[in-house]
Amino acid sequence: MIALKRLPRFCLLRALGNQPKFSTYSTSRMCKAQITAEEVRSLADALKNGLRALGQPTSATHPHLIKPHELVPGVEQSEFQTRRIRLMEGIQTYAEGFGNEFNGRASKAHMLVIGAACKKYMSGKIPYVFRQNSDFYYLTGCLEPDSVLLLTIDESGTVQSILFMRPKDPHAELWDGPRTGPDYAVQLFGVQEALPIESFHQTLNARFHQLKPHLWFDLNQSEQASVTDALLQVCNSERTHLLPVCTFVENMRLIKSPAEMELMRRTCSIASNAFNEVMAETRPGQSEHQLYAAIDFKCRMRSASYLAYPPVVAAGRNATVIHYVNNTQILQPQELLLMDAGCEYGGYTSDITRTWPVSGQFTEPQRTLYDMMEQLQKEIIELIMQPGGETLDQLFESSCYKLGKYLQEIGLVAKHLTDHKELATQGYKFCPHHVSHYLGMDVHDTPHVPRNTRIQQGMVFTVEPGIYIDEKRTDVPSEFRGIGIRIEDDVLINEKGQVEVLTASCVKERRALEDLFK
Repeated sequence: MIALKRLPRFCLLRALGNQPKFSTYSTSRMCKAQITAEEVRSLADALKNGLRALGQPTSATHPHLIKPHELVPGVEQSEFQTRRIRLMEGIQTYAEGFGNEFNGRASKAHMLVIGAACKKYMSGKIPYVFRQNSDFYYLTGCLEPDSVLLLTIDESGTVQSILFMRPKDPHAELWDGPRTGPDYAVQLFGVQEALPIESFHQTLNARFHQLKPHLWFDLNQSEQASVTDALLQVCNSERTHLLPVCTFVENMRLIKSPAEMELMRRTCSIASNAFNEVMAETRPGQSEHQLYAAIDFKCRMRSASYLAYPPVVAAGRNATVIHYVNNTQILQPQELLLMDAGCEYGGYTSDITRTWPVSGQFTEPQRTLYDMMEQLQKEIIELIMQPGGETLDQLFESSCYKLGKYLQEIGLVAKHLTDHKELATQGYKFCPHHVSHYLGMDVHDTPHVPRNTRIQQGMVFTVEPGIYIDEKRTDVPSEFRGIGIRIEDDVLINEKGQVEVLTASCVKERRALEDLFK
Protein backbone atom coordinates (compact mmCIF):
# COMPACT_ATOMS: atom_id res chain seq x y z
CA MET A 1 0.00 0.00 0.00
CA ILE A 2 1.52 3.30 -1.10
CA ALA A 3 2.13 5.95 1.57
CA LEU A 4 0.26 9.16 0.82
CA LYS A 5 2.78 11.19 2.83
CA ARG A 6 5.31 11.07 0.00
CA LEU A 7 3.96 14.40 -1.21
CA PRO A 8 3.66 17.35 1.18
CA ARG A 9 0.18 17.95 2.52
CA PHE A 10 -0.18 21.21 0.56
CA CYS A 11 -0.06 19.08 -2.60
CA LEU A 12 -3.19 17.26 -1.40
CA LEU A 13 -4.95 20.54 -0.74
CA ARG A 14 -3.86 21.91 -4.10
CA ALA A 15 -5.02 18.76 -5.87
CA LEU A 16 -8.42 18.88 -4.19
CA GLY A 17 -8.82 22.64 -4.21
CA ASN A 18 -8.82 24.60 -0.94
CA GLN A 19 -12.22 26.19 -1.42
CA PRO A 20 -15.14 24.35 -3.01
CA LYS A 21 -16.49 26.55 -5.82
CA PHE A 22 -19.81 25.02 -6.66
CA SER A 23 -20.43 27.16 -9.70
CA THR A 24 -17.24 26.29 -11.57
CA TYR A 25 -18.46 23.04 -13.13
CA SER A 26 -20.86 23.02 -16.01
CA THR A 27 -23.86 20.72 -15.83
CA SER A 28 -22.46 18.61 -18.67
CA ARG A 29 -19.21 18.17 -16.77
CA MET A 30 -21.09 16.98 -13.69
CA CYS A 31 -23.13 14.28 -15.38
CA LYS A 32 -22.22 12.55 -18.58
CA ALA A 33 -25.65 10.88 -18.63
CA GLN A 34 -28.20 13.64 -18.08
CA ILE A 35 -31.43 13.04 -16.20
CA THR A 36 -34.32 13.24 -18.62
CA ALA A 37 -37.63 15.01 -18.07
CA GLU A 38 -39.38 11.66 -18.18
CA GLU A 39 -37.21 10.37 -15.34
CA VAL A 40 -37.96 13.43 -13.24
CA ARG A 41 -41.69 13.01 -13.88
CA SER A 42 -41.54 9.35 -12.88
CA LEU A 43 -39.93 10.28 -9.58
CA ALA A 44 -42.48 13.04 -8.97
CA ASP A 45 -45.32 10.65 -9.75
CA ALA A 46 -43.93 8.05 -7.36
CA LEU A 47 -43.86 10.63 -4.58
CA LYS A 48 -47.31 11.92 -5.41
CA ASN A 49 -48.93 8.50 -5.53
CA GLY A 50 -47.26 7.15 -2.40
CA LEU A 51 -45.68 9.66 -0.05
CA ARG A 52 -43.56 6.93 1.57
CA ALA A 53 -42.24 5.49 -1.68
CA LEU A 54 -38.58 6.33 -1.13
CA GLY A 55 -36.08 5.24 1.50
CA GLN A 56 -35.37 8.69 2.95
CA PRO A 57 -37.11 12.04 3.46
CA THR A 58 -37.59 14.29 0.43
CA SER A 59 -39.04 17.76 -0.08
CA ALA A 60 -42.33 16.10 -1.10
CA THR A 61 -42.66 13.95 2.01
CA HIS A 62 -40.91 16.22 4.54
CA PRO A 63 -41.37 19.85 3.41
CA HIS A 64 -40.80 20.96 7.01
CA LEU A 65 -37.22 19.64 6.79
CA ILE A 66 -36.19 19.79 3.13
CA LYS A 67 -36.75 22.62 0.64
CA PRO A 68 -37.91 21.84 -2.92
CA HIS A 69 -34.45 22.33 -4.44
CA GLU A 70 -32.60 20.28 -1.80
CA LEU A 71 -31.67 16.59 -1.74
CA VAL A 72 -31.15 16.58 2.04
CA PRO A 73 -31.57 19.39 4.60
CA GLY A 74 -29.51 22.35 3.44
CA VAL A 75 -27.68 20.72 0.51
CA GLU A 76 -28.64 20.49 -3.17
CA GLN A 77 -28.04 17.49 -5.43
CA SER A 78 -25.56 19.49 -7.54
CA GLU A 79 -23.25 19.95 -4.55
CA PHE A 80 -22.96 16.18 -4.07
CA GLN A 81 -22.23 15.79 -7.79
CA THR A 82 -19.52 18.43 -7.59
CA ARG A 83 -17.94 16.76 -4.56
CA ARG A 84 -17.62 13.48 -6.45
CA ILE A 85 -15.96 15.19 -9.39
CA ARG A 86 -13.56 17.20 -7.20
CA LEU A 87 -12.57 14.05 -5.34
CA MET A 88 -11.75 12.03 -8.44
CA GLU A 89 -10.00 14.90 -10.21
CA GLY A 90 -8.02 15.60 -7.05
CA ILE A 91 -6.89 11.97 -6.82
CA GLN A 92 -5.88 11.96 -10.47
CA THR A 93 -3.93 15.20 -10.05
CA TYR A 94 -2.23 13.83 -6.95
CA ALA A 95 -1.15 10.65 -8.74
CA GLU A 96 0.18 12.61 -11.71
CA GLY A 97 2.51 14.41 -9.30
CA PHE A 98 4.55 11.19 -9.10
CA GLY A 99 5.31 11.19 -12.84
CA ASN A 100 4.43 8.61 -15.43
CA GLU A 101 4.11 5.77 -12.94
CA PHE A 102 2.10 5.65 -9.72
CA ASN A 103 1.78 2.71 -7.36
CA GLY A 104 3.75 0.59 -9.81
CA ARG A 105 1.43 1.23 -12.75
CA ALA A 106 1.35 3.66 -15.67
CA SER A 107 -2.46 3.97 -15.78
CA LYS A 108 -4.03 7.40 -15.32
CA ALA A 109 -7.43 5.89 -14.55
CA HIS A 110 -8.70 5.54 -10.98
CA MET A 111 -11.52 3.63 -9.32
CA LEU A 112 -12.81 4.43 -5.83
CA VAL A 113 -15.24 2.50 -3.64
CA ILE A 114 -16.96 3.78 -0.49
CA GLY A 115 -19.55 1.71 1.35
CA ALA A 116 -22.49 2.84 3.43
CA ALA A 117 -22.90 1.88 7.06
CA CYS A 118 -24.72 -1.31 8.02
CA LYS A 119 -27.59 -1.62 10.45
CA LYS A 120 -26.32 -2.62 13.90
CA TYR A 121 -28.19 -4.48 16.61
CA MET A 122 -28.12 -4.00 20.38
CA SER A 123 -29.69 -7.44 20.97
CA GLY A 124 -31.50 -9.99 18.84
CA LYS A 125 -33.60 -8.12 16.31
CA ILE A 126 -33.53 -4.81 18.19
CA PRO A 127 -31.50 -2.31 16.13
CA TYR A 128 -29.58 0.74 17.19
CA VAL A 129 -30.63 4.03 15.59
CA PHE A 130 -29.04 3.95 12.14
CA ARG A 131 -26.45 6.59 11.31
CA GLN A 132 -24.93 6.77 7.86
CA ASN A 133 -21.18 6.58 7.23
CA SER A 134 -20.08 10.22 7.08
CA ASP A 135 -17.85 9.92 3.99
CA PHE A 136 -20.55 8.01 2.08
CA TYR A 137 -23.17 10.58 3.04
CA TYR A 138 -20.84 13.44 2.10
CA LEU A 139 -20.48 12.07 -1.43
CA THR A 140 -24.03 10.83 -2.08
CA GLY A 141 -26.64 12.28 0.27
CA CYS A 142 -27.95 8.72 0.53
CA LEU A 143 -29.25 7.63 3.93
CA GLU A 144 -29.89 3.95 3.21
CA PRO A 145 -27.77 1.16 4.73
CA ASP A 146 -25.87 -1.52 2.80
CA SER A 147 -25.29 0.69 -0.24
CA VAL A 148 -22.05 1.20 -2.16
CA LEU A 149 -20.69 4.09 -4.26
CA LEU A 150 -18.29 3.28 -7.09
CA LEU A 151 -16.53 6.22 -8.76
CA THR A 152 -14.23 6.11 -11.78
CA ILE A 153 -12.19 8.63 -13.71
CA ASP A 154 -10.65 7.62 -17.03
CA GLU A 155 -7.56 8.95 -18.77
CA SER A 156 -9.58 11.73 -20.42
CA GLY A 157 -10.83 12.96 -17.03
CA THR A 158 -14.44 11.77 -17.37
CA VAL A 159 -15.96 10.95 -13.98
CA GLN A 160 -18.63 8.26 -13.68
CA SER A 161 -20.63 7.30 -10.59
CA ILE A 162 -22.55 4.11 -9.88
CA LEU A 163 -24.69 3.63 -6.79
CA PHE A 164 -25.44 0.07 -5.68
CA MET A 165 -28.52 -0.25 -3.48
CA ARG A 166 -30.82 -2.85 -2.01
CA PRO A 167 -33.61 -3.61 -4.49
CA LYS A 168 -37.24 -2.91 -3.70
CA ASP A 169 -38.71 -5.74 -1.58
CA PRO A 170 -42.38 -5.48 -0.47
CA HIS A 171 -41.94 -8.02 2.34
CA ALA A 172 -38.81 -6.36 3.78
CA GLU A 173 -40.37 -2.92 3.40
CA LEU A 174 -43.43 -4.08 5.33
CA TRP A 175 -41.17 -4.55 8.37
CA ASP A 176 -38.43 -1.94 7.93
CA GLY A 177 -39.96 0.78 5.79
CA PRO A 178 -39.56 1.81 2.16
CA ARG A 179 -36.43 1.52 0.07
CA THR A 180 -35.45 3.79 -2.79
CA GLY A 181 -33.91 0.92 -4.72
CA PRO A 182 -32.04 1.34 -8.01
CA ASP A 183 -35.35 2.35 -9.62
CA TYR A 184 -35.23 5.99 -8.54
CA ALA A 185 -31.61 6.41 -7.40
CA VAL A 186 -30.38 8.08 -10.60
CA GLN A 187 -33.02 10.80 -10.40
CA LEU A 188 -32.80 11.25 -6.64
CA PHE A 189 -29.02 11.22 -6.13
CA GLY A 190 -27.79 12.43 -9.53
CA VAL A 191 -25.52 9.48 -10.24
CA GLN A 192 -24.98 8.15 -13.77
CA GLU A 193 -26.11 4.62 -12.99
CA ALA A 194 -27.80 2.65 -10.19
CA LEU A 195 -27.71 -1.12 -9.82
CA PRO A 196 -28.80 -3.76 -7.28
CA ILE A 197 -26.20 -4.39 -4.60
CA GLU A 198 -26.02 -8.04 -5.68
CA SER A 199 -24.37 -6.98 -8.95
CA PHE A 200 -21.50 -5.14 -7.26
CA HIS A 201 -18.89 -7.88 -7.60
CA GLN A 202 -19.62 -8.51 -11.28
CA THR A 203 -19.70 -4.80 -12.14
CA LEU A 204 -16.49 -4.16 -10.21
CA ASN A 205 -14.67 -6.83 -12.18
CA ALA A 206 -16.02 -5.63 -15.51
CA ARG A 207 -15.14 -1.97 -14.93
CA PHE A 208 -11.72 -2.84 -13.55
CA HIS A 209 -10.80 -4.93 -16.60
CA GLN A 210 -12.09 -2.16 -18.85
CA LEU A 211 -10.14 0.71 -17.23
CA LYS A 212 -7.15 -1.04 -15.57
CA PRO A 213 -7.29 1.68 -12.87
CA HIS A 214 -5.65 2.30 -9.54
CA LEU A 215 -8.03 1.05 -6.85
CA TRP A 216 -8.94 3.19 -3.83
CA PHE A 217 -10.73 1.76 -0.80
CA ASP A 218 -10.42 2.16 2.99
CA LEU A 219 -10.16 -1.46 4.03
CA ASN A 220 -10.11 -0.76 7.78
CA GLN A 221 -13.33 1.27 7.64
CA SER A 222 -15.40 -1.21 5.66
CA GLU A 223 -18.52 -2.62 7.35
CA GLN A 224 -19.72 -4.78 4.45
CA ALA A 225 -17.88 -8.08 4.31
CA SER A 226 -19.08 -8.93 0.79
CA VAL A 227 -17.73 -5.62 -0.56
CA THR A 228 -14.39 -6.14 1.16
CA ASP A 229 -14.13 -9.68 -0.20
CA ALA A 230 -14.89 -8.50 -3.74
CA LEU A 231 -12.17 -5.86 -3.63
CA LEU A 232 -9.59 -8.22 -2.14
CA GLN A 233 -10.32 -10.76 -4.86
CA VAL A 234 -9.69 -8.11 -7.52
CA CYS A 235 -6.44 -7.13 -5.83
CA ASN A 236 -5.26 -10.73 -5.66
CA SER A 237 -6.16 -11.55 -9.25
CA GLU A 238 -4.79 -8.31 -10.71
CA ARG A 239 -1.76 -8.04 -8.40
CA THR A 240 -2.59 -4.51 -7.34
CA HIS A 241 -2.90 -2.77 -3.98
CA LEU A 242 -5.75 -0.98 -2.27
CA LEU A 243 -5.00 2.71 -1.71
CA PRO A 244 -6.51 4.68 1.24
CA VAL A 245 -9.28 7.17 0.44
CA CYS A 246 -9.78 8.85 3.82
CA THR A 247 -7.03 11.46 3.45
CA PHE A 248 -8.61 12.90 0.31
CA VAL A 249 -12.19 12.91 1.54
CA GLU A 250 -11.23 14.43 4.90
CA ASN A 251 -9.25 17.22 3.24
CA MET A 252 -12.41 18.08 1.33
CA ARG A 253 -14.61 17.84 4.42
CA LEU A 254 -12.21 20.05 6.39
CA ILE A 255 -13.21 23.11 4.33
CA LYS A 256 -16.94 23.75 4.65
CA SER A 257 -18.99 24.98 1.70
CA PRO A 258 -21.48 27.85 2.18
CA ALA A 259 -24.25 25.26 2.57
CA GLU A 260 -22.26 23.40 5.23
CA MET A 261 -21.54 26.64 7.06
CA GLU A 262 -25.27 27.28 7.32
CA LEU A 263 -25.85 23.76 8.64
CA MET A 264 -23.15 24.30 11.26
CA ARG A 265 -24.81 27.56 12.28
CA ARG A 266 -28.13 25.77 12.62
CA THR A 267 -26.90 22.82 14.70
CA CYS A 268 -24.93 25.15 16.99
CA SER A 269 -27.94 27.44 17.43
CA ILE A 270 -30.17 24.49 18.36
CA ALA A 271 -27.73 23.24 20.99
CA SER A 272 -27.05 26.74 22.36
CA ASN A 273 -30.71 27.48 22.98
CA ALA A 274 -31.24 24.04 24.51
CA PHE A 275 -28.30 24.63 26.88
CA ASN A 276 -29.68 27.99 28.01
CA GLU A 277 -32.98 26.40 29.00
CA VAL A 278 -31.35 23.48 30.79
CA MET A 279 -29.05 25.78 32.74
CA ALA A 280 -31.95 28.00 33.81
CA GLU A 281 -33.98 25.01 34.99
CA THR A 282 -31.21 23.30 37.01
CA ARG A 283 -31.97 22.78 40.70
CA PRO A 284 -30.45 20.81 43.60
CA GLY A 285 -32.06 17.40 43.98
CA GLN A 286 -32.28 16.71 40.26
CA SER A 287 -30.25 13.81 38.88
CA GLU A 288 -27.59 14.06 36.23
CA HIS A 289 -29.73 11.69 34.17
CA GLN A 290 -32.64 14.15 34.24
CA LEU A 291 -30.42 16.84 32.73
CA TYR A 292 -29.24 14.33 30.11
CA ALA A 293 -32.90 13.76 29.20
CA ALA A 294 -33.59 17.50 29.25
CA ILE A 295 -30.82 18.46 26.79
CA ASP A 296 -31.82 15.58 24.51
CA PHE A 297 -35.48 16.61 24.60
CA LYS A 298 -34.83 20.30 24.03
CA CYS A 299 -32.54 19.62 21.06
CA ARG A 300 -35.02 17.25 19.43
CA MET A 301 -37.86 19.72 19.98
CA ARG A 302 -35.85 22.13 17.82
CA SER A 303 -35.62 19.55 14.99
CA ALA A 304 -32.26 17.98 15.83
CA SER A 305 -32.09 14.29 14.87
CA TYR A 306 -30.48 13.24 18.15
CA LEU A 307 -27.57 14.07 20.42
CA ALA A 308 -24.22 13.97 18.65
CA TYR A 309 -22.58 11.79 21.35
CA PRO A 310 -23.26 10.48 24.85
CA PRO A 311 -23.20 13.68 26.90
CA VAL A 312 -21.12 14.38 29.98
CA VAL A 313 -23.42 15.54 32.79
CA ALA A 314 -21.06 15.77 35.74
CA ALA A 315 -21.92 17.29 39.11
CA GLY A 316 -19.33 18.16 41.74
CA ARG A 317 -16.24 15.97 41.77
CA ASN A 318 -17.56 13.96 38.80
CA ALA A 319 -16.50 16.92 36.64
CA THR A 320 -12.85 16.06 37.31
CA VAL A 321 -13.35 12.92 35.19
CA ILE A 322 -12.95 14.27 31.66
CA HIS A 323 -15.15 11.66 29.94
CA TYR A 324 -17.62 11.01 32.75
CA VAL A 325 -20.79 9.55 31.16
CA ASN A 326 -22.42 7.57 33.99
CA ASN A 327 -24.78 10.48 34.66
CA THR A 328 -26.33 8.84 37.73
CA GLN A 329 -25.64 11.15 40.69
CA ILE A 330 -27.98 13.60 42.44
CA LEU A 331 -27.09 17.29 42.22
CA GLN A 332 -26.12 18.78 45.58
CA PRO A 333 -26.22 22.45 46.69
CA GLN A 334 -22.92 24.33 46.34
CA GLU A 335 -21.78 22.02 43.52
CA LEU A 336 -20.89 22.94 39.97
CA LEU A 337 -22.47 21.07 37.06
CA LEU A 338 -20.36 20.47 33.95
CA MET A 339 -22.30 19.47 30.82
CA ASP A 340 -20.62 18.55 27.52
CA ALA A 341 -23.27 17.93 24.86
CA GLY A 342 -24.15 18.63 21.25
CA CYS A 343 -26.69 17.63 18.67
CA GLU A 344 -26.84 16.54 15.05
CA TYR A 345 -28.90 18.39 12.48
CA GLY A 346 -28.82 17.58 8.76
CA GLY A 347 -25.78 15.38 9.33
CA TYR A 348 -23.72 18.11 11.06
CA THR A 349 -22.83 18.27 14.74
CA SER A 350 -22.39 20.82 17.49
CA ASP A 351 -20.19 20.38 20.59
CA ILE A 352 -20.64 22.64 23.62
CA THR A 353 -19.46 22.55 27.23
CA ARG A 354 -20.74 24.80 29.96
CA THR A 355 -20.13 24.75 33.72
CA TRP A 356 -22.57 26.40 36.10
CA PRO A 357 -23.55 26.42 39.79
CA VAL A 358 -26.37 24.05 40.74
CA SER A 359 -27.81 26.57 43.24
CA GLY A 360 -27.34 29.59 40.99
CA GLN A 361 -24.39 31.19 42.80
CA PHE A 362 -20.68 30.41 42.59
CA THR A 363 -18.74 29.92 45.81
CA GLU A 364 -15.59 32.02 46.17
CA PRO A 365 -13.14 29.26 45.04
CA GLN A 366 -15.47 28.31 42.18
CA ARG A 367 -15.73 31.95 41.13
CA THR A 368 -11.95 32.36 41.16
CA LEU A 369 -11.40 29.37 38.90
CA TYR A 370 -14.35 30.12 36.63
CA ASP A 371 -13.32 33.74 36.02
CA MET A 372 -9.83 32.49 35.20
CA MET A 373 -11.12 29.93 32.68
CA GLU A 374 -13.54 32.38 31.11
CA GLN A 375 -10.73 34.88 30.57
CA LEU A 376 -8.41 32.17 29.26
CA GLN A 377 -10.94 30.96 26.69
CA LYS A 378 -11.62 34.53 25.56
CA GLU A 379 -7.91 35.10 24.97
CA ILE A 380 -7.51 31.83 23.07
CA ILE A 381 -10.39 32.74 20.73
CA GLU A 382 -8.85 36.18 20.17
CA LEU A 383 -5.56 34.45 19.30
CA ILE A 384 -7.05 32.46 16.38
CA MET A 385 -5.17 33.18 13.12
CA GLN A 386 -2.73 35.41 15.04
CA PRO A 387 0.87 34.55 16.01
CA GLY A 388 0.62 31.72 18.51
CA GLY A 389 -2.79 30.69 17.16
CA GLU A 390 -2.31 29.88 13.49
CA THR A 391 -2.90 26.14 13.95
CA LEU A 392 -4.82 24.06 16.47
CA ASP A 393 -1.53 22.84 17.92
CA GLN A 394 -0.37 26.43 18.41
CA LEU A 395 -3.64 27.23 20.18
CA PHE A 396 -3.02 24.26 22.47
CA GLU A 397 0.54 25.33 23.28
CA SER A 398 -0.57 28.89 23.97
CA SER A 399 -3.44 27.65 26.13
CA CYS A 400 -1.15 25.50 28.28
CA TYR A 401 1.26 28.38 28.85
CA LYS A 402 -1.47 30.90 29.64
CA LEU A 403 -3.14 28.46 32.03
CA GLY A 404 0.18 27.92 33.80
CA LYS A 405 0.62 31.69 34.19
CA TYR A 406 -2.91 32.19 35.55
CA LEU A 407 -2.52 29.31 37.99
CA GLN A 408 0.69 30.91 39.16
CA GLU A 409 -1.15 34.18 39.79
CA ILE A 410 -3.75 32.52 42.05
CA GLY A 411 -1.14 30.47 43.89
CA LEU A 412 -1.68 26.98 42.45
CA VAL A 413 1.68 26.97 40.64
CA ALA A 414 5.01 27.89 42.22
CA LYS A 415 6.00 31.55 41.85
CA HIS A 416 9.64 30.84 40.99
CA LEU A 417 8.81 29.24 37.62
CA THR A 418 9.52 31.60 34.72
CA ASP A 419 10.46 29.34 31.81
CA HIS A 420 7.80 29.13 29.07
CA LYS A 421 8.07 25.36 28.80
CA GLU A 422 7.87 24.84 32.57
CA LEU A 423 4.71 26.96 32.83
CA ALA A 424 3.13 25.18 29.85
CA THR A 425 3.92 21.83 31.49
CA GLN A 426 2.22 22.98 34.69
CA GLY A 427 -0.81 24.11 32.72
CA TYR A 428 -1.02 20.75 30.98
CA LYS A 429 -1.04 18.96 34.35
CA PHE A 430 -4.30 20.73 35.19
CA CYS A 431 -5.79 20.33 31.67
CA PRO A 432 -4.44 17.11 30.11
CA HIS A 433 -6.38 17.31 26.84
CA HIS A 434 -6.02 19.25 23.60
CA VAL A 435 -7.77 22.59 23.53
CA SER A 436 -9.28 22.08 20.09
CA HIS A 437 -10.44 19.57 17.49
CA TYR A 438 -12.04 19.86 14.06
CA LEU A 439 -15.83 19.76 13.92
CA GLY A 440 -18.31 18.97 11.16
CA MET A 441 -20.17 15.83 10.19
CA ASP A 442 -18.45 14.06 13.07
CA VAL A 443 -17.71 15.40 16.54
CA HIS A 444 -13.98 14.70 16.21
CA ASP A 445 -14.10 15.47 12.52
CA THR A 446 -11.46 14.65 9.90
CA PRO A 447 -9.18 12.82 12.39
CA HIS A 448 -6.47 12.16 9.78
CA VAL A 449 -5.95 15.89 9.17
CA PRO A 450 -3.02 17.02 11.36
CA ARG A 451 -3.69 19.66 13.96
CA ASN A 452 -0.62 21.53 12.77
CA THR A 453 -2.50 22.48 9.57
CA ARG A 454 -2.77 26.24 9.17
CA ILE A 455 -6.24 27.55 10.05
CA GLN A 456 -8.05 28.84 6.99
CA GLN A 457 -11.41 29.97 5.69
CA GLY A 458 -14.10 27.29 5.92
CA MET A 459 -12.68 25.42 8.92
CA VAL A 460 -14.81 24.70 11.99
CA PHE A 461 -13.24 23.69 15.29
CA THR A 462 -13.75 23.82 19.05
CA VAL A 463 -12.02 25.93 21.67
CA GLU A 464 -12.31 24.15 25.02
CA PRO A 465 -9.84 24.90 27.83
CA GLY A 466 -10.54 23.15 31.10
CA ILE A 467 -9.20 22.64 34.61
CA TYR A 468 -9.62 19.44 36.62
CA ILE A 469 -8.47 19.27 40.26
CA ASP A 470 -8.84 15.83 41.80
CA GLU A 471 -10.19 15.83 45.35
CA LYS A 472 -7.17 13.76 46.47
CA ARG A 473 -4.56 16.26 45.32
CA THR A 474 -2.45 17.59 48.16
CA ASP A 475 -0.44 20.17 46.20
CA VAL A 476 -3.33 22.66 45.99
CA PRO A 477 -5.37 24.36 48.75
CA SER A 478 -8.26 22.22 49.93
CA GLU A 479 -10.96 24.68 48.83
CA PHE A 480 -10.04 24.07 45.17
CA ARG A 481 -10.04 20.28 45.32
CA GLY A 482 -12.78 18.34 43.56
CA ILE A 483 -13.58 21.15 41.11
CA GLY A 484 -13.76 20.59 37.36
CA ILE A 485 -14.51 23.40 34.89
CA ARG A 486 -14.55 23.40 31.09
CA ILE A 487 -15.87 26.05 28.69
CA GLU A 488 -16.23 24.99 25.06
CA ASP A 489 -17.41 26.90 22.00
CA ASP A 490 -17.55 26.08 18.29
CA VAL A 491 -15.73 28.45 15.92
CA LEU A 492 -16.06 28.94 12.16
CA ILE A 493 -13.71 30.86 9.89
CA ASN A 494 -16.54 32.22 7.78
CA GLU A 495 -17.01 33.37 4.18
CA LYS A 496 -15.34 36.70 4.97
CA GLY A 497 -12.39 35.06 6.69
CA GLN A 498 -13.65 36.23 10.08
CA VAL A 499 -13.65 34.26 13.33
CA GLU A 500 -17.32 33.50 13.98
CA VAL A 501 -18.27 31.91 17.30
CA LEU A 502 -21.18 29.69 16.30
CA THR A 503 -22.21 29.09 19.91
CA ALA A 504 -22.00 32.72 21.05
CA SER A 505 -25.68 32.72 22.06
CA CYS A 506 -25.02 30.01 24.68
CA VAL A 507 -24.60 31.86 27.99
CA LYS A 508 -21.16 31.57 29.59
CA GLU A 509 -20.31 34.91 31.22
CA ARG A 510 -20.38 34.32 34.99
CA ARG A 511 -22.79 37.09 35.89
CA ALA A 512 -25.12 36.12 33.06
CA LEU A 513 -25.08 32.52 34.30
CA GLU A 514 -26.07 33.63 37.78
CA ASP A 515 -28.79 35.85 36.31
CA LEU A 516 -30.33 32.84 34.54
CA PHE A 517 -31.45 31.53 37.91
CA LYS A 518 -33.19 34.78 38.86
